[in-house]
Amino acid sequence: MGNKVTYDGLHDEQFAKPYVDVDEWRNMPVRHHYIHGGFEGTLTRFCFYFPPEETYTQRFFQFLSPFVGDETEAQQQTGEEDKISFAVKHGAYLVETNLGGIVNGGEDHTLVYRASACSAQYSRKLAVRFYGEHRPYGYVFGGSGGGFKTISCIENTANVWDGAVPFVIGSQMAMPYIYTVRSHAMRILRNKLDDIKDAMEPGGSGDPYAGLNQEEAAALREAELLGFPMKTWCVYDTLGEGALPVLMPISLMIDPTYCKDFWEQPGYLGTDSDGSAVRDRIVMESRIVKIMHPDQKVKGVADTIDENNAYGVDEAWKHAMNRGQKLPIFVLERFPGKDSYPYGLKIRFLDGALSGEQFEVMRLTDQTITIDGGTDSRDLETLLNKAKEGDRVILDNSDYIAFQTFHRHQVPGPEYHAWDQFRDKEGKPIYPQRPVLVGPIIANQGAGSVQKGNAPCKMIVIESLMDESAFPWMADWFRNLVKADTGTDGEEKMRLWYMENCMHTDCGEGNGGDHQHIVSYLGALYQALLDLSDWVERGVEPAPSSIYTMDGGQVVIEETAKERKGIQPVVTLTANGRERAEVKAGEEFTLNARIDVPEGGGEVEEIAWDFTASDTFLPGGKIILRKDGADVTHSYTYDKPGTYFPVIKAASNRMPGDEFTRVRNQARVRVIVTG
Repeated sequence: MGNKVTYDGLHDEQFAKPYVDVDEWRNMPVRHHYIHGGFEGTLTRFCFYFPPEETYTQRFFQFLSPFVGDETEAQQQTGEEDKISFAVKHGAYLVETNLGGIVNGGEDHTLVYRASACSAQYSRKLAVRFYGEHRPYGYVFGGSGGGFKTISCIENTANVWDGAVPFVIGSQMAMPYIYTVRSHAMRILRNKLDDIKDAMEPGGSGDPYAGLNQEEAAALREAELLGFPMKTWCVYDTLGEGALPVLMPISLMIDPTYCKDFWEQPGYLGTDSDGSAVRDRIVMESRIVKIMHPDQKVKGVADTIDENNAYGVDEAWKHAMNRGQKLPIFVLERFPGKDSYPYGLKIRFLDGALSGEQFEVMRLTDQTITIDGGTDSRDLETLLNKAKEGDRVILDNSDYIAFQTFHRHQVPGPEYHAWDQFRDKEGKPIYPQRPVLVGPIIANQGAGSVQKGNAPCKMIVIESLMDESAFPWMADWFRNLVKADTGTDGEEKMRLWYMENCMHTDCGEGNGGDHQHIVSYLGALYQALLDLSDWVERGVEPAPSSIYTMDGGQVVIEETAKERKGIQPVVTLTANGRERAEVKAGEEFTLNARIDVPEGGGEVEEIAWDFTASDTFLPGGKIILRKDGADVTHSYTYDKPGTYFPVIKAASNRMPGDEFTRVRNQARVRVIVTG
């Protein structure tokens, strides 16, 4: 059994003096009693959103953001993402903090769970003041980095939270390796990704390795075994770098000689003269021939930058860093050719006022760049205004390429089966190993601890099967920690629900993401919070864990809802009875969909179609409802030749009419239209 914990947030002198600076009733997004405050002598801030007394159910939900900083994040959320409305409408109050802010240069990593715990405990005192004597039940939840923090909170405290819903969680061997293996594969496979996508789409060959050379096949296999979901290659063009730009400098601070060793020491890809690293490496001297400032209209450039929508969910860290700076645009005399790999470039000034200074590069056009300030804490606007036309510079992507195989030199213990590909028959690493494992250090710095599996409360974990940034097997790894701690199958303490056709993002329907391939898991998340409270408070068992098997680094779920269990409906779709149909332009064809709801999953509440990848999903078709789902038939005609992928989305709901508890899934099919 794990060690018992004693921290309860009630006797921490650092948080002995709470204060409230805003106390008012608000009517938006729903009527609630709003409290904002903090703790004297700290940077910790909190927000509480209390429901009216007549609807209060004596519980709270506490959301933990992936990143330390903003305690008012929930106030910017709308639609399905509106956590204030979800909590208040279900009779709970919402707790949100800035996770302690930044104290002592961020060195006190326990601040994450201590600030969260003390805020939760203070909210209970206010609840007693508002509603009378009682002890509110408390449930903490968070995703991605917030999932790490959620687990840290419940594993390092006692008598604070009664349950938790960590979602899209990783392991302490998640960062930075999930991003290095992905970027390595995407670099080597960059000319084959469309073929891989087509193979993995419905009606494709199903063999993503077809047509790959030995080097390409090895890169794809490396990513597959490490856990990158193979179906996610269907949305490769939406992935970007993720958090790699912020994790790379942190990792190289911990291991400062890695990049040098990569290019000089045997056993690293950089010393293979025939390898892809040497082939794609860029070290090119150039000169600034023109400097254009942000207020200038630059033909072919100005329209390429959208400051409001430049960053996806994986790059949310950029929003708080260096935004608002107006940086100059540089036109260079020489730039790498079109067939080169101009990613991860740095620019280093060789002379002039900036001699010796180095910056990250954001490419705009073939010979035009600006500086990427996402991870740079300097005053770039002032600094870059010192650049002059004629300054000599060097463009260099050496570190970026080196870092892409960092995971090979970070082999952990045998419990991490995804690294078995890097061990020999005796279990020893086949590549040179670095002096320290970086992953656990990053995990500990972000959450205050690493997962142990010894939480003193019940949990429901939500994990996405297309998760590009927290590989699905990592939830199974955490489940095994819980099993080891309990000495059982762990079901009495934790449920794990895998979500098909979901990625790392928690964006609601219609907000960002590739809605031709993915659905939101928010409905399942909210239902998990409600089910968890029933489990804790009334002993009502939630849906059992998903049934799955492990195939290397891949999680394989059962095909039918009855066998798969969990909470999500299963949707299948055919066109003229197949997943690949060929018809003529103007010829009508028939789509047949089957929606199966797992036991206790409620009823089918929404059915919608998109035939032309418009992202406008509309109801339609003949629907026959069943006790455990629905059958849908729809006819359609394409007027023009081409390859189309009709999509059906469906949602089940245990609470019909509740906009927050719709659990979604979808299916696609390929239709080839000839002239």
